[in-house]
Amino acid sequence: MGDIPPKRHTQHRRPDGGLYYEELMGEEGFSSDSSLLYHAGIPSALVDASPWELPDQSLTDNRPLLPRHFTLHQLTAADPSTVDVVTGRRLVLGNPDVRISYVVAGAPSPLYRNAVGDECVYVESGTATLETVFGVLPVRTGDYVIVPRATTHRWVPTGPDPLRAYAIEADSHIAPPARYLSRYGQLLEHAPYCERDLHGPTEPLSGEGTDVEILVRHRGGAHGVTGTRYTAPTHPFDVVGWDGCLYPYTFNISDFEPITGRVHQPPPAHQVFEGRNFVVCNFVPRKVDYHPLAVPVPYYHANVDSDEVMFYCGGSYEARKGSGIGQGSVSLHPGGHSHGPQPGAVERSLGAEFFDELAVMVDTFRPLSLGSAGVECEDPGYAWTWSGRGPAR
Repeated sequence: MGDIPPKRHTQHRRPDGGLYYEELMGEEGFSSDSSLLYHAGIPSALVDASPWELPDQSLTDNRPLLPRHFTLHQLTAADPSTVDVVTGRRLVLGNPDVRISYVVAGAPSPLYRNAVGDECVYVESGTATLETVFGVLPVRTGDYVIVPRATTHRWVPTGPDPLRAYAIEADSHIAPPARYLSRYGQLLEHAPYCERDLHGPTEPLSGEGTDVEILVRHRGGAHGVTGTRYTAPTHPFDVVGWDGCLYPYTFNISDFEPITGRVHQPPPAHQVFEGRNFVVCNFVPRKVDYHPLAVPVPYYHANVDSDEVMFYCGGSYEARKGSGIGQGSVSLHPGGHSHGPQPGAVERSLGAEFFDELAVMVDTFRPLSLGSAGVECEDPGYAWTWSGRGPAR
C-alpha cells in the first residue's frame, strides 16, 4: 500500500530529495512474518517517557474451583461516551498467556501499542474505525480485529451506539490454526474460511502534530504487565507506504463456515484462531447433527487439560437454557470440573435441525483467574444450576 521503493533496504527518497525512514516490523527475530514501513519521521524518536498506570490487572484464584457465570452488560459505564476501548477495558479473566477484558466505549482512544502480544478484539455490537500505522480498518458488529504486537493504533467509535468490545490479549502471536494452512501459509480447502474473508487496511493514513502521546503496554510490574506513556516528536501515522505479510486485519464471524456432521462435532471443529497455550473457537448459526438418533447438544465433558470460556453474543444457546445465561454472558468451565447441558436440554434438543446461536469460546491450557470485573459481575448461583440447590449456608 502506498509509496515503496522497488527493492527493500534501498534508498527511498522524498519529493524534496530527503530520505524516508525504513522500519521492519517482524515476528520471531527476523525469522517469521514481517512488513517494511516507510516513515516520514524517525520511528524511534522520543522526547519524553513516564509511567502509565494500566486498568486494574489484579487476579483472584478460582477457589473454590467452580464453574462461573459473568454478566458483562453490568459493566457498562453510566456514560459510555466518556469511555474508550483502550483505557476503559475491565479485566474479567486472565492467566500468564491470555487476558480477557470487556469495554463499552463511545470515545476515541489514545494512541496505543501493545508490546506484550497480539490482540484479538471481538466486536459484540457497534461500529468503529481502527486507525493504524498500516492505514485504516473499518470495523463492524461481528468482526474479530487482529492487531499484531507493537502496532500503534487508535480506536474511533462511529455510529449512534457505543462499541461493545471483548478483548483477548495474548502474550504471543494470534493466527489461523496451523492445520488450516499449507506449508507456505495459504488457507486450505478444508479451512472454514479463506483469504477473501480477511480484510486488511483500506487506505493510507496521515497524522499530524508534534509531541504526540502514545500509551504502551509492555512486560513487567507486579502482574506481569505494566505501562509507559511515550511522547514522540512527530505523529506515528506518517507511513507513506508499506508491504509485507504482517498487518492488522478483520474477520467477520458471519463468514465462518461451520463444520457439521451426522453426530455431534467436538469443539476443535469450531476453531478460528490460536495463540500460545490457548485457542479461539466460535459457535455460529448452523444445521445440526443429522443421524436419526443424534443428540444435537454437547455431551457432558471433563476439561482435563483446559479451562473453557464462552462469550454468548447472539441467538439462543440451547445447552444453557435454564441457567440464567443470555446475551452478554460469559461462562467459565474450569479444568477439573465436568460440565455440559443444563437439565432438560438434551431431551429438548432431540429432533432439532438448526441452532440459532452465536458464541466466542476461548480454551486455555493454563488455569484462569478472576479479574476485578469478573468478581464484580459474577452470578453467584450458576454453579448450582445443574443440581437445583446450593450449599446450606
